[in-house]
Amino acid sequence: MKKNKLHRFETIFWMAVKVILYICIMAIYVFVMGRENFALMQLSRTMGITLTTYVIVGLLFLSIYGKFDIGRRKSKPIIYSLALAVFFTDLISYLQLMIMNTVTPSIYAFRLSNLGELVLAFLLQLVLIIIAVYAGNALFFKIHRPERCCVITSSQENLNEIIRGIRKYKKQYEIVEIFDYRDKMLLRKLKDIDTVFIYNIPVHLRSEIMGYCYRTRKNVYFNPEIEDIMELSSEYYLLDDISLVNYNVKGLTMEQRIAKRCMDIGLSLFMGLITAPIWIISAIVIKCYDGGPVLFKQNRATINGKIFRVYKFRTMREHVANRSVTEDDNRITKPGKFLRKTRIDELPQLLNILKGDMSFVGPRPEMLENVYTYTEELPEFRYRLRVKAGLTGYAQVAGKYNTTPKDKLMMDMMYIENYSLFRDIQLLFQTAIVLLKTDSTEAFGEEDKKEYLFREVKEKELE
Repeated sequence: MKKNKLHRFETIFWMAVKVILYICIMAIYVFVMGRENFALMQLSRTMGITLTTYVIVGLLFLSIYGKFDIGRRKSKPIIYSLALAVFFTDLISYLQLMIMNTVTPSIYAFRLSNLGELVLAFLLQLVLIIIAVYAGNALFFKIHRPERCCVITSSQENLNEIIRGIRKYKKQYEIVEIFDYRDKMLLRKLKDIDTVFIYNIPVHLRSEIMGYCYRTRKNVYFNPEIEDIMELSSEYYLLDDISLVNYNVKGLTMEQRIAKRCMDIGLSLFMGLITAPIWIISAIVIKCYDGGPVLFKQNRATINGKIFRVYKFRTMREHVANRSVTEDDNRITKPGKFLRKTRIDELPQLLNILKGDMSFVGPRPEMLENVYTYTEELPEFRYRLRVKAGLTGYAQVAGKYNTTPKDKLMMDMMYIENYSLFRDIQLLFQTAIVLLKTDSTEAFGEEDKKEYLFREVKEKELE
């Protein structure tokens, strides 16, 4: 009975929880920083401006990193997102507060005591975030049972791929059925299903299944194709009184190109300056380890298929075959393991950005042999070359080591077809999350293969 009442007012309940959490986070900042800045604890101009700054900047970074969306994501990703959003909000509010506290802004205004208070405030906020996220997810999954799900696909290989993702969310989804999309009785078998996963089936047949799910109010997840990306970037258009969906061929405008190039040049110069000590130390360590060259150079593809030489710090032994890296690869040197793990090996690509071969944000430049292989298997792969290759991008932020080429392509196409300068800035900040998470290299286990078996519909059953 209590659960039913909570379901009725759940939206209001979770909104209240979020508001209380955000207010508590801000209150911690005000209370801790107020011990050294007394005006912050009184009704004053300092309090008003600081709180306004904190709210506005906080909302901005929550839109960049993600909100307190319990039930939709696992606890750790939510903690990473909220922690980074709060960290940057604290930092910017601190800078604003310190500037207000001195008539002549200078480095002396940023006292060590205030820095200590800032660190203390963030640590207390981090503890609160961790408690709130784990408690929130625990409560959410106590209220909600896992959705009864089915997977509709076309082969065991495709089933293995989608199961790899679903099995990470066992509290959200319970797989009860596996179906071949060619099953003539398919729609009738979906009667007692809450959620339908559709993976790698012909688009025209997917539409029929989705129509049924819409009529019967079932949740649907499906992997997008290029046509879907076009629809997502389209807009509703009325031609007199005729309803149409309009997709216009997109490309970066002259203003967007200028703004993007200016950001690339300015940011690469700034990053090169502040990381100069890391460059020097890395070069010395690489050279001292085996006496080989410091930089690794390789041909890659960028906009319109243009070939350029990408620069990286060398992480492999000399004169070894250049192929995809595997876990515990013996070609990687000891310094190389650290450089790869911390992404320091990517720093020399700042030179590629300055030269104009790459941008800070865009599809990652693939090895040429991968471009040829992927394009042969997946012709749409060439669409990635409509923009400059990038140091980071949506596929790098959201994808993982074992993300399939097709899924990476769809991520890149989502970026290309929905480009904005704000999106570039958002992805630059989100790249910090990549340093906090570890890429999953796990294979699909034998137990899972036995538990989830694809039964292909026989020809006689199709008649």
